[in-house]
Amino acid sequence: MRITALTLRNIRSYESFQADLSGRSVVITGPNGAGKTNLLEALTLFGPGRTLRRSRLPEVVRQGAEEGAGAGITLCDDGEDERRLVVTIPPPRFDKREIRIDGEPVRKAGTLTDLLRFLWLTPAMDRLFMDAPGDRRRFLDRIAAAGSSAHAEDTARYEKAMRQRMAALEQGAPPQVLSALESEMAASGVKIAGTRRETAESLARGYEALRQEAFPQASVFIEGDVDLMLGEKGPEAAMEAFRARLQGNRRIDRDAKRTLVGPHRSDLVVTHLGKAMPAKLCSTGEQKALLIGLILARAAAAKGQGGSALVLLLDEIAAHLDETRREALAQTLEKLGLQAFLTGTDEAAFAPFLPDMDHLRPGAGQIGSLA
Repeated sequence: MRITALTLRNIRSYESFQADLSGRSVVITGPNGAGKTNLLEALTLFGPGRTLRRSRLPEVVRQGAEEGAGAGITLCDDGEDERRLVVTIPPPRFDKREIRIDGEPVRKAGTLTDLLRFLWLTPAMDRLFMDAPGDRRRFLDRIAAAGSSAHAEDTARYEKAMRQRMAALEQGAPPQVLSALESEMAASGVKIAGTRRETAESLARGYEALRQEAFPQASVFIEGDVDLMLGEKGPEAAMEAFRARLQGNRRIDRDAKRTLVGPHRSDLVVTHLGKAMPAKLCSTGEQKALLIGLILARAAAAKGQGGSALVLLLDEIAAHLDETRREALAQTLEKLGLQAFLTGTDEAAFAPFLPDMDHLRPGAGQIGSLA
């Protein structure tokens, strides 16, 4: 399915916004401050968890708005069947999402992933290979969720049990309470590690499907205690080993005031295959190309798995690409056959894309129109 309409009310810079789309990919251009990234962020309201900017819901609502905020999209498939998805953020606290699909209320945001999934790349991610492990874990989990609708739920269950266990340790809860929470952490944690591992393995299939040379291939290794347990022992034995490790670490974790073992401490290790060089040692341009290559490979692999529609959100994507790579990106997106939304300030940089894409020029806070 493809996005064929987008409407916003009181989202970021937009008091109101409406655009009808053809269902093709979309190039969004305009000066800084025009609201280009705000449109991409609005789309990510239709996914689980935080938005593209990692914002909390009150931060997404337009400053000074007193009425409710929200976004709506229309999805259409080749057979012209339509689905209408609406997310509302009600006042006065603006701290929760109310979701409707075809007018019917939906209780969980995760339900939206049955229809729609997003992969995105933003300038804030350009230093991913240099930043803290937590940033790389979030990136890995996001690309994992593009192929597994259960991954976000597994992660939420794990993190909830981990918080409850830490509170129980601090309160001196009885062993049976701790054991139940540790069993939940072990079950969810091994599932998380398994999905991450499957995601890393899928990248090789994605690179093979794309067969492009402009964006270098990378090898991906997930480094962590639970990942090692899973690789050496298999799921059942890894689950028991992780549970036993948590039980043995109760005093250590209580004193440290944090859980010292688990998939929440794993790291993503990426290597430039062509140079046999760690990504963190590559040049800035090579790191950007590696990131784009990873996103494209994951998109190719996820598309091969079928399921809900996958949409790529590529913010300021052409800014640091030479002409050869811009043309290669346009060709690869066409080959993938997925809908993508691309933003940038320089219209000329999108010359390779525009013949086959819609072109949207929004103004901050104004009604958008198709060029």
